[in-house]
Amino acid sequence: MNPDSALCTLRPLCLRASSKYRLAVSQRGVTLIELMISLALGLLIVLASTSLFLSTKNAYTAADDATHVDDTGRFALEIVSRSVRQAAYVNWDRNDAPAVVMPGMSPSIEGLDAHSLKASTGGMTSPQAQAVNGSDVLSVQFFGAADGTMLNCAGFPIAQGQRGASVFYVGTDATGEPQLYCKYPGETSWGADAVARGVEAFQILYGLDTDNDGMPDRLLNASAIKTLDDASIGTAESSARNAKTHWKKVVALNIAFLVRGSANAGTGDVAAADAYDLFGKEYSEQHGADDQGVRLRKEDLPASARNRYRKVFSTTIQLRNTVDGAD
Repeated sequence: MNPDSALCTLRPLCLRASSKYRLAVSQRGVTLIELMISLALGLLIVLASTSLFLSTKNAYTAADDATHVDDTGRFALEIVSRSVRQAAYVNWDRNDAPAVVMPGMSPSIEGLDAHSLKASTGGMTSPQAQAVNGSDVLSVQFFGAADGTMLNCAGFPIAQGQRGASVFYVGTDATGEPQLYCKYPGETSWGADAVARGVEAFQILYGLDTDNDGMPDRLLNASAIKTLDDASIGTAESSARNAKTHWKKVVALNIAFLVRGSANAGTGDVAAADAYDLFGKEYSEQHGADDQGVRLRKEDLPASARNRYRKVFSTTIQLRNTVDGAD
């Protein structure tokens, strides 16, 4: 009798032995070429997935940065515009005579070209020549109201019978990031708070009403108005200068901000424009030499932040009422 035939009489054992033999024959290894092709295809899939992820991430970051810049620019325009409109406020509902700017009082609107300020000094005293990108300073004074609707730039109401102040300038924080600062008088001293992070430049033009018709006839910067005052008033006492100053003839303001994002864009991106004209190209070409900061070139910006997304915001504000107190 054949031994193999005898083993196969135990059919379950024979079937298991045959299956193991066939399995061993079918489990052959892959060749080196097949392995390399598989690795190459896998790497291509990983690279494509990584590229898609990075592209999506960059697009999200750019969109988020642009949204943040838009929000910052609109907020900066809103807070400054609201303060400027309060400068000509007169409370005609008072039982006694309404509070208005008298000839001996300081102007409601004043400014400085290409300066910054100290947070602790009063108003625009002790101006600093190290301005951020030639940014200007704007001082707004206004009278309070009984209903608490007249607010300074920090959001504190000014009581009826008092005169509040909001002073705006651009400075840098501890990390070197430029910000729009709001300076205001407190109970015992002046203070300043950052109100808009990323504001890289702040420029102002003032509309002067030279014929007392309530409409601006000339559009000048702060230095030009100071020159007019110096020529017509000279070194008169403070009360005399206040009575004659051209600042009391300001009936409109044109303000502009350059706001930058927080993330660096790629080389050649729209963020890295050759120049930014805060009041337009024509004004920069005509007055850029004597109005520092109205045109910022790419090479004027910090190298570490040169490729960030930037956008110019501007608006024109006309005072609602005629500014009193000027001869």
